[in-house]
Amino acid sequence: MAQRAFITGLSGLKLTKEERAFLREARPWGLILFKRNVEDKAQVTELVGEALHELGAAAPVLVDQEGGRVQRLGPPNWPAYPPGAAYARIYSRDPGAGLAAARLGARLIASDLLALGINVDCLPLADVPVRGADAVIGDRAYGDTPAQVAAIAQAVADGLADGGVLPVLKHIPGHGRATADSHMKLPVVDASRSTLEVTDFAAFRPLKNLPLGMTAHVVFTALDPVLPATTSATVIGEVIRRFIGFDGLLMSDDVSMGALSGSIGERTRASLAAGCDVVLHCNGKLDEMRQVAVQAPELAGEAARRAKAALAARKPAADIDLAGARKEFAALMQDESAA
Repeated sequence: MAQRAFITGLSGLKLTKEERAFLREARPWGLILFKRNVEDKAQVTELVGEALHELGAAAPVLVDQEGGRVQRLGPPNWPAYPPGAAYARIYSRDPGAGLAAARLGARLIASDLLALGINVDCLPLADVPVRGADAVIGDRAYGDTPAQVAAIAQAVADGLADGGVLPVLKHIPGHGRATADSHMKLPVVDASRSTLEVTDFAAFRPLKNLPLGMTAHVVFTALDPVLPATTSATVIGEVIRRFIGFDGLLMSDDVSMGALSGSIGERTRASLAAGCDVVLHCNGKLDEMRQVAVQAPELAGEAARRAKAALAARKPAADIDLAGARKEFAALMQDESAA
């Protein structure tokens, strides 16, 4: 039977009996992990293995492992990685060195993840922050110009791909201008369409061929005065698919976030109706997971094609001298912090 059009979280460190049955019966397309699911390497490996036993060995297993503030796997069991702004600072002095550092950092993250069975990282960001915006993006960003952000984002995506991990482009078509944190409330952006097209949206256009993307829970009043991008057929159709040209699998940002309204089932239905291929639900609450599953159809048509193409884009990890690469990366970051 086909997988259903959603990605689910889990409640804790071990797969419960109820979750095991849910994964087997509801057939989500993939799984996403958070800090509540992480203790140490052996535990994460076991949790992922047990989940994949129910989902199928080829299922995507996602995590948000950016570095800086957003890092689900951290010390003492995994290295601490810098936020995106660190690469931006190197790039401002030496673009080649900035791109090399971003690619190498992502390659090392991929090595950490793949060893656990995690094969998708919700990275890179192509959000372009502006003065006065909410700090939810802040130092996660790769700069403040579309060209620089896109260049570093591509380097990060390439580093992940080199390590056998699929990248997820986020938050399409841009969260950098938002004046609120969409985890808590719905941001509304009143910039003109012409302004958005040469700033926020422009950073995503060079990245349109990445295999996976995640929407922004942001209202762009110049396009849709009411609905956020995630549930707006206008934004998804006119901007994400046509102006940006993104044809990869499009997932919603987490439908349990505070930016969206309505029941979890209503949010799921609205996201899919607007043009998201799959819905992301992260909080691990089984009653909500069941509501998502009821509303998520089996993957079919263009959504199924994009899902198949995304998984096919993952390649085996290239050989790397990990010890040497970690020393090289540490030296790059030491130079950056000393500058």
